[in-house]
Amino acid sequence: MENDSPVIYGLEFQTRALSAQTAETDIVRFLIGTQSLKFNNNQVHLVELNEETGSLKTQVFHHSIGEIWSLQASPTDPNVFITCYNTLNDDGSCQMKGALWKLPELKEYTNNIENLKNLAEIDTTPYGTDLKTIAYHPMDSTKAVSVVDNKFILWDLANGPQVTTSGTLASKGQPRFTNGKWNPHNGCNQFVTLNENNVRGWDFRNPSEASWTILSAHSQIIRDLDFNVNRQYILSTCGDDGYMKFWDIRSPSEPVLSRMEHSHWVWSIRINRFHDQLVLTSSSDSRVILCSIASISSESFGHIVSPEDDCTQNDYNCKKNKLEDGVVGRYEEHEDSVYAVEWSSADPWTFASLSYDGRLVLNKVPRKYKYQILL
Repeated sequence: MENDSPVIYGLEFQTRALSAQTAETDIVRFLIGTQSLKFNNNQVHLVELNEETGSLKTQVFHHSIGEIWSLQASPTDPNVFITCYNTLNDDGSCQMKGALWKLPELKEYTNNIENLKNLAEIDTTPYGTDLKTIAYHPMDSTKAVSVVDNKFILWDLANGPQVTTSGTLASKGQPRFTNGKWNPHNGCNQFVTLNENNVRGWDFRNPSEASWTILSAHSQIIRDLDFNVNRQYILSTCGDDGYMKFWDIRSPSEPVLSRMEHSHWVWSIRINRFHDQLVLTSSSDSRVILCSIASISSESFGHIVSPEDDCTQNDYNCKKNKLEDGVVGRYEEHEDSVYAVEWSSADPWTFASLSYDGRLVLNKVPRKYKYQILL
């Protein structure tokens, strides 16, 4: 990707589901799911970036059972992933369902549309109709949690799949969850849910009531959340009020930091796993914004320079120039709502964004900020 210029890939159908191929740590690959209204036309695209040339290799697979609303790659097997999809019943009604898939073994990429192997159906219909996501355990691909209506259900994917634990949000007004994600800390015993503008943390060892709550975290609906994997208690959220906020879940009454960089709903937020001062957001304003949130990162004090380094006498407290809080990149290659953004699992400086009109854009962190972080 010479001069850090973006690489663009266009799909025939509308899209909103994107996942890095999480278990692949050597090659930059992303999976995309389509949302064609003709259910049997839907596809999964595997996109691979050649980092030296900036060229793309792609392979398309049939997902003819319905439009994909959510897609998540396995944390341990690069060829396995989960989709949440809307499908058409025999009586003409639509229904959200989940399934576990495996990519076929490919010797090379072709122009043919290949078939996926359906490993299992994840039947969430006994628990409700409004399936939002099925989220893999961060390290164990035999566990996943589905979020449907006002319930979250822990599944054992190795045996069935079968349900092992479930929890319910019991409240007036028939509340419904809008999203959920595992807390990667404390042995991954906690799952975090969003409903309306509230955040709740649930412990699977006692799922009958929330362990902690952040009520009215945003003034409007919260769309997404992400944990800082390097700082145990730091959680980020974003929503329809245009804000991204960062919370310390030990003292959830006020956010640690709030920023409003978008002019419309913020759909996705992702903290870089390797350099956690780098935070991506995407929005209905058609923009992707890369921010530095150095003040609450695990590297918040920068890199201390040793006495042998070249410092003047006055620099008795000498440090490298650290990255300050603020916007470090605005990306405007999209022309429609950007529903998803993801960091590559193979290269910490590469990220992908996906807009509803079927445009995938791959970008890199600007070099000057990369060097500022590394040096």
